[in-house]
Amino acid sequence: MKRIITLLFLAALWATLSASTSLNAQNKQLVELKTVVIDAGHGGHDPGATNGKIYEKNITLSVAKRLGELIKKNYPSINVIYTRSDDRFVELYRRADIANKNNADLFISIHVNSAGDRSARGHETFVMGQDKNSENFEICRTENSVIVLEDDYSSNYQGFDPGNPESYIIFSLLQNSHLEQSTDFATLVQQYADAGPISNNRGVKQANFIVLWKCTMPAVLIELGFISNANDIRTLTDKAGQQHIAENIFKAFKAYKKGYDTEVIIPDSSEQDARDDSRTVRTAVPDDGKFGIQILASRNLLPKDAPEFRGWNCMYIKSGKTYKYYVGSYSSKEEAREALPNVRNSFPGAFIINIE
Repeated sequence: MKRIITLLFLAALWATLSASTSLNAQNKQLVELKTVVIDAGHGGHDPGATNGKIYEKNITLSVAKRLGELIKKNYPSINVIYTRSDDRFVELYRRADIANKNNADLFISIHVNSAGDRSARGHETFVMGQDKNSENFEICRTENSVIVLEDDYSSNYQGFDPGNPESYIIFSLLQNSHLEQSTDFATLVQQYADAGPISNNRGVKQANFIVLWKCTMPAVLIELGFISNANDIRTLTDKAGQQHIAENIFKAFKAYKKGYDTEVIIPDSSEQDARDDSRTVRTAVPDDGKFGIQILASRNLLPKDAPEFRGWNCMYIKSGKTYKYYVGSYSSKEEAREALPNVRNSFPGAFIINIE
């Protein structure tokens, strides 16, 4: 009899654990980096920077394709898209459109630098943002000047003149919602590039590049080295050097993806009533503090336009190693309760938390 009771107890325990495991599995979603767009700068009748018969457009295309092959080989499930895969001219706005229309998770634009000072050398990575440094502005002006090769560029860019500093005022009115994620990837690119073959680190910088401005996802513009520098150009035109550079960028991509991919925990609707009270996140704030409605949690920071937010404007609080995402800011719990049914239309398991 004791054996039968023991077996029944173990069976009941197993059923409970299985149900709990199944429930937890249903409440978790994996956010992954699924699509990357690789942009080889210039092309066609736009050679980019030149040094004799050496053209930037050929170097960028070679490195872009090498990088794409590394990503495909190591992550077969990732969709790798090129803005160009051969020697053709692609307008700047179309490059960003390709990324936007394919819902890319990351945009990588590859370029080669040039300077009148032949001693200038090294690698640098740019993200979209304001920077009044005259040297950075000159690089930005040079890259943006490509638009004058486009038909009807004035209409495509709302009258923007790449040679007129006043035209850049428009950028000061914009906020880059992906600046943090873009900077994270740019920092990794610079770190891994330090291993060489072009090892002079010129840093992560902000500049108003049109190709980045039009992107709606984390985006960077990488200047691999200087075509005007004798040492850099030897590496940039060498196949082994190009492969090494691509491998460095891939290592940065791999590290970035590791941080990007995360499990999102969505509250379960079957326990929603209990969550309003017993599962409310409490902080050292009295009951008249501010309240929010938590919709999900993640171990990693998600981009502001993550599809998991379903169009809601989300904020977060960090508790230990977990990011807890919520919507709304209510002065009382009663006010939050009134808003809760609407939020549960999108997130059935949403629940009220203290946010201060």
